[in-house]
Amino acid sequence: MAVLDKDALESARTRLAEVGSYLHVDARREDVARLEAESAAPGFWDDGDAARKVMEELSRAKDGVKAYEDAVATFGDAEAAFELGSQTDDQELLEEAGSLAEKLAHSLDELELASWFTSDLDHGDAIVSITPGQGGLEAQDWCEMLLHMYQRYCERRSWKLDLNDAPPAEVIGIDHATFTVHGANAYGMLRAEHGVHRLVRISPTDAKKRRQTTFAGVEVMPLLPDDIQIDIDPSDLKIDVYHASGPGGQGVNTTDSAVRITHLPTGTVVTCQNERSQLQNKAQAMQILRSRLYEQEQAKREAELDELRGPKREISFGNQIRNYVLYPFQLVKDPRTGCETGNVDAVLKEGELDAFIVAYHRWVVGAAEEDSEHL
Repeated sequence: MAVLDKDALESARTRLAEVGSYLHVDARREDVARLEAESAAPGFWDDGDAARKVMEELSRAKDGVKAYEDAVATFGDAEAAFELGSQTDDQELLEEAGSLAEKLAHSLDELELASWFTSDLDHGDAIVSITPGQGGLEAQDWCEMLLHMYQRYCERRSWKLDLNDAPPAEVIGIDHATFTVHGANAYGMLRAEHGVHRLVRISPTDAKKRRQTTFAGVEVMPLLPDDIQIDIDPSDLKIDVYHASGPGGQGVNTTDSAVRITHLPTGTVVTCQNERSQLQNKAQAMQILRSRLYEQEQAKREAELDELRGPKREISFGNQIRNYVLYPFQLVKDPRTGCETGNVDAVLKEGELDAFIVAYHRWVVGAAEEDSEHL
């Protein structure tokens, strides 16, 4: 539990004011009033698509204002508990003040993150793919471990995760994984995870128990909203259906429900087999294909790799964005930000990734500010 003293209390007060300033809370309140008036106007729902956009914007504005007001209330409770506890030497009140200070710090981290997400895509859903790199069979096991980590992380944040495709490997782990994450700021948050992830451990498949270094690549893309048009000529698609593999119910291996779509001009291949229905799998595969083609088009327009994906690198040593060391010591560390923890199980088994993700986005913002100063 955080130790709360006068200096820490004043630091929290200062940070709360700073967050309120760059969130433009008063302007957001005006947005809420304007959008509420717009949504109450006659004929608002005549254009369903436009109305839904307004309601989404209104929801985000309300959530932002409420989150800040909740943080202000938490600070007030922490301040009151600290002052009364200090005057009466009541340890229970002082502990409560410390607990509230921790809650406030987490809330301010979330508000700070949200302020950095300036693109509409940042506020939306994400498509995540995990691919084995160097390390042979171990890399496939590493993919499954990463999948579990992200499943737990999504649970912690109350995000919905739809597993699109995760066929089991022949010996250990999974061949690859693709999943869609639905939740507030999912893409903005998960952008931090895009890149190469390196695992160091004693090999579970090696009879001599030697140390093994393994790699997996994580790709994070935005799930495109319907109003972003991606023209796909049906004649450019090769669609194959086949028996789904792995768990999924009684009928999963008895019908051709799995779908593989190949975009012939680019060679992009997308598979989906999680749903029982072939039509549902096809629809999800098309969503993923649209996102991948969108990113390719962005890369062409900018004449460099799309900043949404970050630089594409070989899934091998020297390119990792995070190291997970289980032997000879235990450490998870992001070499970009320096953020680290010795509690490996909390990260891999419980999905405690917030510290790494917050550190990444703070690092990105700091780098952007330095670049602007040099211009």
